[in-house]
Amino acid sequence: MELLRQRIEASVLAISRPPGSADFLRPPGDPGLFGPDSAAWQVHGDFTAMLIGGVAALMLQMLHPLALAGVWDHSNFQADMLGRLRRTAQFIAGTTFGARQDAERLIARVRQIHLGVTGQASDGRRYAASDPDLLTWVHCAEVSCFLRAYVRYRDPGFSPADQDRYYDEIATVALALGARDVPRSRAAMDRYLLSMQAQLHCDGRTMKTLQLVLQAPAPHALALPWTRLMMRAGIDLLPAHAKQLLGIGPTSPARAWLLQHGVRLAARPIRWAVRNGSVHLARRRMGLPAGAPR
Repeated sequence: MELLRQRIEASVLAISRPPGSADFLRPPGDPGLFGPDSAAWQVHGDFTAMLIGGVAALMLQMLHPLALAGVWDHSNFQADMLGRLRRTAQFIAGTTFGARQDAERLIARVRQIHLGVTGQASDGRRYAASDPDLLTWVHCAEVSCFLRAYVRYRDPGFSPADQDRYYDEIATVALALGARDVPRSRAAMDRYLLSMQAQLHCDGRTMKTLQLVLQAPAPHALALPWTRLMMRAGIDLLPAHAKQLLGIGPTSPARAWLLQHGVRLAARPIRWAVRNGSVHLARRRMGLPAGAPR
């Protein structure tokens, strides 16, 4: 059983904490940007929910023509989707669970990278990854999906007050990256996402992104069914208007139950196996038991 546990954990860490990520154990006692009592540590501490939320966030972001153009023009996403997910996971883990200096270093690095991401979208508009409004969209699409996944698959009892606290805390990272007018509550986030619907559009590249997600490779052959389940759960998590743009019909109650039940079953061995995730190491850095937040 210990060998199985180690193998499962190694597969998870290969996705969630790639080489070169922050040293989550040092310096001792450093709470980072948020600290162990934060809503951010709680929401970002569950690998399964974060992966599902990350898939949904990617698809929601890609419905914005300028965000889509930036990814297609300046990354190898089409050839290495898992690589992009790893890089995103590294940034989220580092800024959430890393020491303050490591988090600020990651933010500074991403800001520098954004300066080189410019171009022209297919509709003729110029884009820049450093554009404050585009940064706000990318952030809101991401964190709203993380929270939806956490509530659906990890803690349905996560209170409205804690959800507001999560949005308020995590806005710190978006503002540090250069975003503006970042929603800091559920009500503000709902208003913002509603206001953005008219700007979203689905084209051939968006549909290609959807196919890449649904056919995502796995770290190894045994993990393929699990990976495909997580990808489908991510697509199912999308808001109704996003599904409509992608031509995805509503999920029947029976299918929704099967999907949620399947994810919850698949998450159990992951939660059992992972003892050295970013959240566990960060808690050790704080002198706390290594178990993930409640």
